[in-house]
Amino acid sequence: MTLNRPQFFKTLTGKKIPLPIFFPDATRAVLKTLDSEDIKNTHTLGVLVNTFHLYQDPGHEVIKNFKGVGNFMNWSGGIISDSGGFQVMSLAKTMGGNQAVTDIGVTFKMDGKKILFTPEMSIKLQLELKSDMVVVLDDFTDPKDNYEKAKISVERTLKWARECRQIFDKLIAQKKLTKENTPYLLGVVQGGKYSDLRKYCTQELVKIGFDGLGYGGWPINKDGTFDYESAQIIADSTPKNYFLYALGIGKPHEITALVKTGWNIFDCVLPTRDARHKRLYVSKNQDYSDYEYYTPDKNIYYRDQRPVSEFCDCLLCQNYSRSYLAHLFRIKEITALRLATIHNLRFYSKLMETLRPVYSEL
Repeated sequence: MTLNRPQFFKTLTGKKIPLPIFFPDATRAVLKTLDSEDIKNTHTLGVLVNTFHLYQDPGHEVIKNFKGVGNFMNWSGGIISDSGGFQVMSLAKTMGGNQAVTDIGVTFKMDGKKILFTPEMSIKLQLELKSDMVVVLDDFTDPKDNYEKAKISVERTLKWARECRQIFDKLIAQKKLTKENTPYLLGVVQGGKYSDLRKYCTQELVKIGFDGLGYGGWPINKDGTFDYESAQIIADSTPKNYFLYALGIGKPHEITALVKTGWNIFDCVLPTRDARHKRLYVSKNQDYSDYEYYTPDKNIYYRDQRPVSEFCDCLLCQNYSRSYLAHLFRIKEITALRLATIHNLRFYSKLMETLRPVYSEL
């Protein structure tokens, strides 16, 4: 075992969450169709919240009054807040073009007003959320960018990362936070499909100093395959004691492959979104090494008395048949969405449980 490879994700409340871990996207402090007790009962140990959307609604003052988003949503597990950068930049570029993004920050419109979203603003908002891991603001490398444009996004990402590091350290000192009360700070690697830019961005971020690095940008190649090459470059150029966070990456077979190379944190909308679109994950075996999709809208399932998965201990599989779930979807009953989401989250938490021995032996 590599002793300095992180084995736990520590929360501000003192909990030690074993790695690897999957954080479903509770974008607006909620997972659609579920409450926080439902999430907890799937053995999901952490969630990801979106800084920009929570800034929009309910607003940072509301979260501040609750002394954190965990209290707001009555969630005691781990919390990661993303920087809000992807949403801000996608909105800003849609409305104002590339000129909306400068080295200072991102200008976007909200409620008829222009707002400048800066690295400082992103860090301040995330500290008010009291998340366990804070993500720096970064400039997303568009997969269509040529080398020159990709280089610009990398340099801007590094500039913002330095500013985020400085303002983070300043605010932590002002608040007189101890090491135990200080969240992790994550840098984000950009550079797109260009290997040298990925390596350069990783190395420069390590020089700045973070608790971990994230796989930023678009991870899919032109042919639709996953860009494992960039993931490997980042892993090889990162100290072993860093967290490696695969931002927005969530297909089970991709997670499995990345864990074997040292990646230990994942988040994605896939399990919850797929559940709402009648796509359930089903393990083909007890060790969760292979899986298939189950879609409960085929006639053959309307009389099927089996559970969705014989290897699953979720609320759906332990209490209801494939026939009943198909019936709920057919009559457009919202309970179907809840049960399907619970099942998919339990699939992912079970997958993490089976991967932990693999990761600990790296």
